[in-house]
Amino acid sequence: MTHQLSLSGLEESGRPTDSLFFAVYPDAAAAAQIAAIGAGLRAAHRLHGRLFEPERLHVTLFHLGSHAGLPTDVVEAAKSAAGEVRAAPFDVMFDAAESFRGRPRNRPFVLRGGESLVGLMQFQQCLGDALRRHGLTRWTTEQYLPHVTMLYDDRLVAWQAVEPVRWTVREFVLMHSLLGQHRHVPLARWPLDLPHTSD
Repeated sequence: MTHQLSLSGLEESGRPTDSLFFAVYPDAAAAAQIAAIGAGLRAAHRLHGRLFEPERLHVTLFHLGSHAGLPTDVVEAAKSAAGEVRAAPFDVMFDAAESFRGRPRNRPFVLRGGESLVGLMQFQQCLGDALRRHGLTRWTTEQYLPHVTMLYDDRLVAWQAVEPVRWTVREFVLMHSLLGQHRHVPLARWPLDLPHTSD
């Protein structure tokens, strides 16, 4: 049964210090490749933003808000929802780079993909259905544009093809971000362990 989680005061009680998000992470080889692509494009376009360290590169599935303190009720609801999701591993490929139009000096420079991200989109929708069943609807309403942020910068860089980056997604993670500290702490992981089915 769908229920609505009480969230009053969580984001209004003070300056945000913590945020929560679900994500999938590239394997070590793909992360190193993304880091190298980011470094090359940063130099080519004379960008000045700080590159993400390879271990922090990820694809966000859902952002569950920024909060003054870690909201334990949101964490528990998110864990319960994630525990209901069952899926097989799936492949992803990112083969383009471009800037998003964010705030000045804070515009994300990202990797994007096309049809090769269908499996990721379907998985994200399944997770969103589970989150809504557990009262987290408010964080499932934005249009989903899967991407890997490589850095933030003031300049806007137009879309361009890059060397494809591929990996197989085998788990998803609930992450705790300590705002302003460049720290991401995993709170829980769930393997994608259903077998693949043939047509």
